Amino acid sequence: MIRAIIVLLLPVAAHADTLRVATYNTELSREGPGLLLRDIQRGDPQVQAVVDVLTMTRPDIVALQGIDWDLDGLALSALQETLEVAGLSYPYIFAEQPNSGIETSFDLDGDGKTGGPGDAQGWGRFTGQSGLAVLSRYPIAVDQIRSYSTMLWQDLPGATLPVVQGTPFPSAQAQAIQRLSSTAHWVVPIDTPAGRLDLMTFHASPPVFDGPEDRNGLRNRDEIRLWSLLLDGKQGTMPSERFIIAGDANQDPDRGEGRKEAIKGLLAHPLLQDPSPTNSEGVSTTVHWKGVGEMRVDYTLPSADWRVLDAGVYWPAPPARAIVEAASRHRLVWVDLLDD
Repeated sequence: MIRAIIVLLLPVAAHADTLRVATYNTELSREGPGLLLRDIQRGDPQVQAVVDVLTMTRPDIVALQGIDWDLDGLALSALQETLEVAGLSYPYIFAEQPNSGIETSFDLDGDGKTGGPGDAQGWGRFTGQSGLAVLSRYPIAVDQIRSYSTMLWQDLPGATLPVVQGTPFPSAQAQAIQRLSSTAHWVVPIDTPAGRLDLMTFHASPPVFDGPEDRNGLRNRDEIRLWSLLLDGKQGTMPSERFIIAGDANQDPDRGEGRKEAIKGLLAHPLLQDPSPTNSEGVSTTVHWKGVGEMRVDYTLPSADWRVLDAGVYWPAPPARAIVEAASRHRLVWVDLLDD
């Protein structure tokens, strides 16, 4: 009965040629390697709830965050197959090793120890924990994907790395190998019926869980700022096609902790448009964290040359809402685009 109600509440594409692009932090991350694959194969309730959210909203292209990566792509392929059985086909998928869980020999988090999850290039208990993936109905030009994930933080123009009493934190040696991306930054070309689209996706570090040096806050700001620099032609290659930024910035422009200037600057960038999606209650909340509250941290930001037909945060009324709540603390954010 709940699924029947959800079908009636679906955000339906407004035009036959509409392209629906979404971002969704699935929180499909587990405590160890191989466990996500096991849970997908077992029909784990949370996995099934994520599948239900995707089949209810039916994006043509979706950027996923919080999904464990493995070398052979077994978990992502299993999710792809599960979606296919549920009636949602994504013949084209992409994921590569994220920075999360890549071990280093340095104390990167400044706790005086090495070898912990905070000493990986991005926080993680194992290689690939909580990575990214792209699912698409349309061909992905894999050989033309541009990744900025290996860029050193200190090499970003205007980067601000943490300093304590005039000394690089946690050390100059650590900063010399520290990558900017806590997870990844990808520009993924996709050949849609409306033409080539560059999907720009990432998952930034939360700007908390650090000390007065504000390491995570500074990193979050620079991870977001990378996109503005790219659009300004000051870093990397500017997109030559229509594009959309779809990902988890871990930053609300007004609420919560963190340095707001980067996300505010990105939202106001002249090459972008912010559809300002809201849920069924007219609220822009995309995540609810216990003890923190509701925030907007997940974004779909099309380039200014798209016609936006509609946008929203998927948050159906009860009792259908129970499935969304069982899937993730984050909500799927979608935008419908039309090629004029």
